[in-house]
Amino acid sequence: MVKLFLDGGPFMYPILGLLIIGIAFSLERLWTLSRASVNTRKFILTVRQAISEGGVDQAADVCANTRGPVAAVFHAGLTRVDRGIDAVEKSIMTAGSIEMAFLEKNLVWLSTIIALAPMLGFTGTVSGMINAFEEIAKANDISPAIVAGGISEALLTTLFGLIVAMIIQVFNNFFITRIDKLVIDMEEGSVEFIDALDEMEKGKTKAAS
Repeated sequence: MVKLFLDGGPFMYPILGLLIIGIAFSLERLWTLSRASVNTRKFILTVRQAISEGGVDQAADVCANTRGPVAAVFHAGLTRVDRGIDAVEKSIMTAGSIEMAFLEKNLVWLSTIIALAPMLGFTGTVSGMINAFEEIAKANDISPAIVAGGISEALLTTLFGLIVAMIIQVFNNFFITRIDKLVIDMEEGSVEFIDALDEMEKGKTKAAS
């Protein structure tokens, strides 16, 4: 394996660098998204119970002590309850956009690596082919052994670049799937959250009358 890497030439090193960077970003996203995951259904029930038992302040404490985008969105909404449901909805939308940007952080770099690794591989192959034909010209011999040896070494960079792109693509697709699920949780949870606040306001109105 090491021999194949060394035979691939200088372009193998930047492709290896892309692999290391891609894995580093992937591990960071894996850690972040695992911390962002929460049992949304259970959390919504907990917030509803907190609202009914202790009001907005208790629900805000629950959200503040829970990690994840759903809790952050709920907490943003609870801080605007005194300004009305419309203000709560706007606050939730703003917080949702911020959380979405946080969830997608560094994914652009993974996409860049997926595109760049094969291109570097192809560039290395072209460079290797040029070198191979130069060696053929110097040797003044076009025997199959010389041609095959030069071409096989040149193609190693393309192979390595494609392998790196496929590895990072798997990570990227996994993260996109996780993010989509978290976004759905935020959207569905926000609807139930607004309903819970609306029920609380109606209960206050009935009590006052």
